[in-house]
Amino acid sequence: MKRLAPLVLIAVLLVAVILKYFVLGSGETQVVAAQESVPMAEKRLDNMRKVAATIQGKEETYKKAAAELAGREQGLIKGDTVQQAQVALGELVQTIARSNGVDARGIQEFRDKVLTNDYGEVSVAMQFTCGIEQLVNLLTAIGNQPQILATNEIHVTGGSDKQKRVQVRLSVSAAAPRKLFPERKGASAF
Repeated sequence: MKRLAPLVLIAVLLVAVILKYFVLGSGETQVVAAQESVPMAEKRLDNMRKVAATIQGKEETYKKAAAELAGREQGLIKGDTVQQAQVALGELVQTIARSNGVDARGIQEFRDKVLTNDYGEVSVAMQFTCGIEQLVNLLTAIGNQPQILATNEIHVTGGSDKQKRVQVRLSVSAAAPRKLFPERKGASAF
C-alpha cells in the first residue's frame, strides 16, 4: 500500500494537467493588444487638460450669473401664497398712489397666471379719480419701483368737472416666484 500512494498521487496530478491544458484550455496564451496607441493617449490627455483649464472660468461665470439672478429676483413680489402676493402688490400700489396724492382706496379684482416654469404674474385692478398730472406721476412712480412692476391695463375717461379730473381704471402686474402658484389640472397642462 505504501508503494501505491505515490502512484495514485502521480495519476491525480496527471489527470489535473490533462484537464487544464487539453480539456479546459487550448494551451496557447494569447497576447491582447492595447486599445490605443501612445499618441492617442497623449491627445486624450491634452484634451482633458484643456477641459480642466476651463473649469475655473466656468465657475466664475456661474457665480456672476447666480449673483445677477439673485439681484434681479429681489424685485419679485414676496409672499407665501398667491393671495399674499396679491395683497402685497395691492398695498404697494396704494402706497405709491397715496404718495402721489391719488386716493385709490379699493381694489376691484385680483388675477394671477403662470408665465414660465420659474415665474408667475399677479395683478390687481383698481379704480380712482385724479388729475392728469397725478396720473402721469403715479405711472412714473410705479415704473421707478425696485419691484418688477408693469401697467397691464389703463382706461382713462374724461370728466366734466372744472378741475379737469379723470376717472382711471388701472391694472398693475408684478412678477412672483412660480412656487406660489398651485398646479392646475386639466387642458392647460398640455
